[in-house]
Amino acid sequence: MASDASDSTRPFSGKTAWARNLETPLREFIGTETGSAGVLLLAAIAALLWINIDSSSYRSVWETDLIVRLGDHSINLDLRGWLNSGLMTLFFFVVGLEARREFDMGELRQRRRVALPVLAGIGGMVVPVLIYLAFNAGSSTAHGWGTAMSTDTAFALGLLALVGPRFPDRLRVFLLTVAIVDDVIALTVIAVVYSGHIVVGPLLVALAVLAVVLVMRSLGIRVGLPYAVLGVAAWLAVESSGIDPIVVGLVLGLLVYASPAARGDLERATDLFRAFREQPTPELARTAQSGVRTAISPNVRLQGVFHPWTSYVIVPLFALANAGIEINGAFLSRAFTSTITLGILIGYVVGKPIGVAGIAWLVTVVSRGRLRPPVGWAAVVGGGTIAGIGFTVSILIATLAFTGDRLEEAKLGVLSAAVVSSLCTWLLFRATARLPVRLRVQALLGTSEAIVDLSAPVDDERDHIRGPADAPVTVVEYGDFECPFCGQAEAVMRDLLAGHGDVRYVWRHLPLNDVHPNAQLAAEAAEAAAEQGSFWDMYDLLLSNQSALRPGDLIGYAEQLGLDIDRFRDHMRRGAGAEQIDQDVDSADLSGVSGTPTFFINSRRHNGAYDLPTLSAEVRVARARTLVAPAR
Repeated sequence: MASDASDSTRPFSGKTAWARNLETPLREFIGTETGSAGVLLLAAIAALLWINIDSSSYRSVWETDLIVRLGDHSINLDLRGWLNSGLMTLFFFVVGLEARREFDMGELRQRRRVALPVLAGIGGMVVPVLIYLAFNAGSSTAHGWGTAMSTDTAFALGLLALVGPRFPDRLRVFLLTVAIVDDVIALTVIAVVYSGHIVVGPLLVALAVLAVVLVMRSLGIRVGLPYAVLGVAAWLAVESSGIDPIVVGLVLGLLVYASPAARGDLERATDLFRAFREQPTPELARTAQSGVRTAISPNVRLQGVFHPWTSYVIVPLFALANAGIEINGAFLSRAFTSTITLGILIGYVVGKPIGVAGIAWLVTVVSRGRLRPPVGWAAVVGGGTIAGIGFTVSILIATLAFTGDRLEEAKLGVLSAAVVSSLCTWLLFRATARLPVRLRVQALLGTSEAIVDLSAPVDDERDHIRGPADAPVTVVEYGDFECPFCGQAEAVMRDLLAGHGDVRYVWRHLPLNDVHPNAQLAAEAAEAAAEQGSFWDMYDLLLSNQSALRPGDLIGYAEQLGLDIDRFRDHMRRGAGAEQIDQDVDSADLSGVSGTPTFFINSRRHNGAYDLPTLSAEVRVARARTLVAPAR
């Protein structure tokens, strides 16, 4: 139902803006990676200062032997080795979790979108490796080619936040996908190329353990302890086989499925909590806690547990243990003429952007535009230049490929490439910012079609719409009239429409009956008012009086609006609005909506804060994308 003309022209009341942060797993992952980049940088600087102030203490700490014995079996590694092969397994477990989450729920859930970032990631690894091999052809140093290929996700995302464009997330998601491909291939290279003599027996044991993990997962076992024990067993077996055991972390992460919280699971969790509220016993407390925990997919739950630890503790410790280089004039003179340093430096600074952007362009041409980057070409090249920051995996491979002076030269090449790549990215985006508006938007956002998250398109005949019918930006909200957050968000929507004359707003019902007992009846009252052309007037009253939504209150609001009370009562008594509400609820389920308020902007789900500045920024991006739509 289109709104009355008066609805779109009458003044909006000024109310206090409301901010509520609802982080999705992807935004939380990117936020953690970005935030940890500063800690990682400080750890690298601390390593450089420590080794140049007291090199003997630096080496003695990290070369301290630590032996673990279990019967006749023992593992003897120094402290750096336990960190690089032990704790870093958890880092790659998180990488595997995020790769699986992207494939199940993220940008890669549309399978046709997988090919381009995967091929771009491969190109971004192959070209730097070829450049490195060109510098080191015929030399024993060619064996270190793996040092020049991988991107450090945390550093790259962190520095992109500092030097990259203002437009949100799409470039970061593209870069994250490329970096995940980097990590998966890099770990394969470590397992195949940089492992010692492989012992088949322990490797078969590890495969058998992973098979047990798959069987447990298929049986629906979600208790964490058995998986942890099996993970340690697989790690020990792979370590005994001669392969670097960090690959176990990646494989286990890839096995953990991700899915959005189902509304049925959330309703069950609500029932369990209500039972605990009525009878607060220890048994019901455990049951309620279990119900809340299992409503969230294992992938999201495990990321919440491990990701902060890996980003803020384990990876910075890795940097502290491995980034130390004794710097002096003689070393710098030798290193910057070394084929190792130059191969890594030029491989990253030149090879990464050529590989990432070149393959992305080639795929776009070959597919005749059916496959194209989710961002503009300036952003693609910028993603390639910032991908030249290789630290964690690069230094890890360097420690496997080199020793002594050659290892120091490799580390210098990695660190130098990070500095130069950051500078190149900054210069690229500063130049892009000087373009005319239309060209700048196209260069950054591109013309690729966005993923459509809204299952049911807006229908001018059945939906409740506020604002101009030909608006380039449409905001759809799934809401509940008794939900306090929806009541607070209403003020934000009014301010948003008042500040943006080219935005239309659509309300769809999602009464959470297990939480709000009056929500369904209030939605039916809104539909009864809509039948008399007063949906938005009733909408305003319901959200302004959320504590008074009983039948008598609803009749009073109808009288206050001057509606035909007999028609209103009859409509309510027959439940005539239930069909419209049910259709909205069905479309919410198909769109993966499980709570209120949930917003979609131009059919793409909005995740994050619902405050006015955040929603306004998203609206500006959506409007900017319409500027380049004719070029498709």
